[in-house]
Amino acid sequence: MSELDMSQYLGIFLDEAEEQLQQLDEAIVKLEQSPDDIELLNTIFRAAHTLKGSSASMGFNRLATLTHRMENVLDLLRQGKMAVTREIIDVLLASLDRLRLLKDGLAAGSGESGEIDDVVARLESVLAPQRAAGDAAEKGGGHNLTLDDIEENVIRAAQVKGFNPYEIQVRLEQGCQMKGARAYLVFNNLKDVGEIIKSIPHTQDLEAERFDDTFTLVLVSREDADTLANIVKSISEIQEVVVRPIRLAEDIEKTTRKAPAAGGGEGPISQAEGRGGENRITQTVRVDVQRLENLMNLVGELVIDRTRLAEVGNGLKARLGSEELLETLEEVSMHIGRITSDLQEEIMKARMFPIDQVFNRFPRMVRDLARKAGKEIDFIVEGRETELDRTVIEEIGDPLIHLLRNAIDHGIEDPAERLKAGKPRRGTVRLRAFHQENQIVITVEDDGAGMDPEKIKAKAVEKGLISREAAARLHPREALDLIFQPGFSTADKVTDVSGRGVGMDIVRAHLEKINGTIDIRTTPGKGTCFTIKLPLTLAINRSLLVQNGGQVYAFPLANVIEIISITPAEIQYVHRQQVVVVRGRVLPLVYLGHALGQARELPPGESYAVVIVGLAEKQIGFIVDNLIGEQEIVIKSLGNFIGKIPGIAGATIMGDGSVALILDVRSLIDGLGVEANRELAS
Repeated sequence: MSELDMSQYLGIFLDEAEEQLQQLDEAIVKLEQSPDDIELLNTIFRAAHTLKGSSASMGFNRLATLTHRMENVLDLLRQGKMAVTREIIDVLLASLDRLRLLKDGLAAGSGESGEIDDVVARLESVLAPQRAAGDAAEKGGGHNLTLDDIEENVIRAAQVKGFNPYEIQVRLEQGCQMKGARAYLVFNNLKDVGEIIKSIPHTQDLEAERFDDTFTLVLVSREDADTLANIVKSISEIQEVVVRPIRLAEDIEKTTRKAPAAGGGEGPISQAEGRGGENRITQTVRVDVQRLENLMNLVGELVIDRTRLAEVGNGLKARLGSEELLETLEEVSMHIGRITSDLQEEIMKARMFPIDQVFNRFPRMVRDLARKAGKEIDFIVEGRETELDRTVIEEIGDPLIHLLRNAIDHGIEDPAERLKAGKPRRGTVRLRAFHQENQIVITVEDDGAGMDPEKIKAKAVEKGLISREAAARLHPREALDLIFQPGFSTADKVTDVSGRGVGMDIVRAHLEKINGTIDIRTTPGKGTCFTIKLPLTLAINRSLLVQNGGQVYAFPLANVIEIISITPAEIQYVHRQQVVVVRGRVLPLVYLGHALGQARELPPGESYAVVIVGLAEKQIGFIVDNLIGEQEIVIKSLGNFIGKIPGIAGATIMGDGSVALILDVRSLIDGLGVEANRELAS
């Protein structure tokens, strides 16, 4: 294939190679836990075989060579000639890492950068004992049939033309004086009914009589097995003939998938099969991500115009009353609204991906880190099918890596320590995702040592992050938040894996970037659970609209807990902080204008509307001038010219064409100072 031709298909090859590599990574890690799972072995073999074939067709010899060696090992595992061991898993994963390195080199335009000789040598060392056993069997008269790619391709081509492949084992009588001549007669008789494509030993060895009493042939023929056996048996001094049909790897897998289930029932219907014999193949097409982004922006503009059109219709109806043209306008407006909603939903679905795209890289990482740290860990993943926006998926990978590394290195104890504490030797790390209202919730939970709030406060004082007096006033819930301070760690020693709290400031920064929150629940000696809450999408969100000082603001609905009305008499003061008692809990109050650096004093009134917002266990009430209502808004960035404004996350265009500012709740709360926050958990 020429360089020009190859470049045309390189993008497709790289996408498909990444899918195969990810499938191999996840399946090989599972194989270590389920070494007797034949279907899993077939899946791994099939993925390696596909990658080998596509690499060879593109002319990427190193990729093809390495996957071919992996395929040899996997084939012996499938046949039960080798057992799955930790060492074999290690070398398969090492081979996978090298394949990914080669693939990344191709993606970067530097070719198949990276050597494979060392990894090939490790694979060959795994194969060596089996090959030695095969050589011994061959000397004793037996042969292990293996076919290379060319031979398999010849067989496939012959099958298309109606030929069947056979393995023919021939044993001569002991003491036969003219072995070479007998072998020649076998060849000569069989060539009339088919074509011999392989000989074990090689034909030169057969002619020179460099074999014992047995040899094996691979033949393609239209004759049946009995006819072929009779043809060979007609030759004198032939003691035994065994003719076996050859089934290639994919033929075996097809038979396995279509085999009837136990009890005589039908087997499972494959993804490409439907009821009544219909084919129900899921058809997909690759779409450039930027094109989806452009579509989403256009839908966002349509949503804005839908709202404006509805508002114009309501205004005209209020002025002119019920007239025929206005009723028609209202019908058109409602229809456009429905179409826009449907279009919005479909575009949103096109941007949604299963979170498994992030989760599937973690089993391998957890396995490697656990081995490095000397821990024994059961890693449980739940909710892989949970879907969320592509832009959110891109941002959550790094935070989850930090949390998992911390859980493995400093959450889960050493096996001896766990036994001493009366726990099972193996620790458990559970990663879970699920939908909750308009949010995605992800939890990372371990049954390890947990975190001690007093130890956290002591470490914070030691590192100069907080004064001893301030630490003494902190509620245990607030003490846990100290782990999000840059550079904070409770680890007694630094390891190359992690420290509990190392990088946690990065975790929160990443999550805040996508309007997410993180909460901690921990019990010393029992374990820790981090709960992450994320919006389904970053483009369109439901918000509570309020008015303050003549300007419209939007509270993200994910942060709004409830709305209450209070009178001036209900407002009290604690440490010069305005508070109100709500169902027995002291809730700090802040006038929204004050929080945004505008008016400090509350305007006079008989009652005030209070929007209670929360971040994890923190809650605070914002007093606003007026409530407008709940509305779906299109989030727009303020742009580089305006820059980042404290307390403001973005803007949206209202139905009347005016601009409403979207509030950044965490930034507002953090900007209120320690005195306000100190009361949050009181």
